[in-house]
Amino acid sequence: MNLKGKRIMYKHILIPVDGSPLSRKAVREAIGLARTCGARVTGFFSPPEYEVLMYGEYFPPNLMPREEYDERAASRAEKILSSVRKEAEAAGVACNTLFTPSRMPWEAIIAAAKKKRCDLIVMASHGRKGLAGVLLGSETTKVLTHSRVPVLVVR
Repeated sequence: MNLKGKRIMYKHILIPVDGSPLSRKAVREAIGLARTCGARVTGFFSPPEYEVLMYGEYFPPNLMPREEYDERAASRAEKILSSVRKEAEAAGVACNTLFTPSRMPWEAIIAAAKKKRCDLIVMASHGRKGLAGVLLGSETTKVLTHSRVPVLVVR
């Protein structure tokens, strides 16, 4: 890429993933870009934090123990992130992975980009429109509006 005669090369790309088919498409695009630029990638997954919803004195009878929840979250993260590692390895792109449980995945994505000193975030947008988009919100939109790191959205 060129901007006023300066060559822009990305060195470290963060790839937030959720395991969806669209997320896998973003992984392919990000790794292809990284290969072209000679960049490395970090696959990132943010499962929901462990949360106990109690109302007054009511305590859920089938509450999953914290340790079991953490094990399941780590197992799911490993499954999702291993596909990023395999795809990067096949393309000859250096890859690390990271997962951070969070109530607000968009905040965790931005924090991960900052922590890992990424210069680009490549992520999928599920493209919810209308009322679904308003009610459910969009992690991608929140990253776009709050991140100081450039964001490339894949659809």
